[in-house]
Formats: sequence, C-alpha cells, structure tokens
Amino acid sequence: MTADDLIKAAIDSDEVFIRELGRTIKEDMRMTAAEFSEKSGIPASTIYKLLSGSREPNIKTLRQIVRALRKIEGTEKPEFIAVIAARPVLDYITEKKLKVHGRLLTVREYSATSMEDAIVAAIRAERDGAKALVCAPIVSPTVEKVLRIPVTTIMPRDSLIAAIELAAKKMG
Repeated sequence: MTADDLIKAAIDSDEVFIRELGRTIKEDMRMTAAEFSEKSGIPASTIYKLLSGSREPNIKTLRQIVRALRKIEGTEKPEFIAVIAARPVLDYITEKKLKVHGRLLTVREYSATSMEDAIVAAIRAERDGAKALVCAPIVSPTVEKVLRIPVTTIMPRDSLIAAIELAAKKMG
C-alpha cells in the first residue's frame, strides 16, 4: 500500500484507515508500531491509540503519517519554489538550490512568453507540488486568484533603472 492508498482509506472511513494503517506498518513496511513511531516522529502513544481504535485520526496526524510513508518509500516530493519568467530572465538563475533562513530550497524554472503561458505555468507548478510561486507583477494578481500556494512578485528595480538609462542613451 502506498501513502496515496492510505489517504483513500482515510476518506472511506476511520475503520478502513485504521485497518490499512496497521497492515501498511506491519506488512508493507515490515515494522512494529514503535519502529514506525521512531521513523515518523509521531509519538508511539499516538500510533498505538490509532491502531487500537481508541483515537480517531485527525488531519495533522494523517499528514505526518503520509509524509513519513513517502519518505520511507522514497516517493517524497522535494519542496520547491517555482519561478515563472521569460527564458532570458530565467537564464540569470545560476543556483537551483538556495539556502534561505537555514532551509535548503529547490528553485524550479517555468518559462513563459505570454500572459496565457504564465497562467498555465502557474497552475502546472502548483500541480507539480510547488510550495510557493514567484512571478512578474503583470501576472501575479491573476494567479493569486486561482492558486492555493503563496505568490510573490518579482520587482526588478535595479534592472528597470538600467533599462531606462539605456533607453535614454539610445534617444540620443
């Protein structure tokens, strides 16, 4: 049973979830409840209460269990931030991994050459598992209306000033 199958069991009923959780830990993972507790970081008492049926699973615990199963299965999706921009802008991104506030994050590029491309890319990025999105100010108000992840806006102040100066030089 995969983590996704366990989610489906949770949707069916608490009883189905509890039965499948026990089977997953014991048969699929070949672990004891104590071993699963240690690997998942979920208190052993919580696992035992769930398995005995004396506690109903809550959404926070379900997320922890699914995250732990995905990690054990090797299907864990890495956290990433999506950046939507035109290819020349994306070419300036030299690092695909950035350390921000002590946290190592992956940056994934989504190239767009039109407003429509940017909206489609934003939706694709969220479906791909992006935890946040960075995009141009012209598209951010639109994608904020359709996405459930945080959206931040690129504000290229320095490059804007440089472009104005270059335009002034070209004017003669």
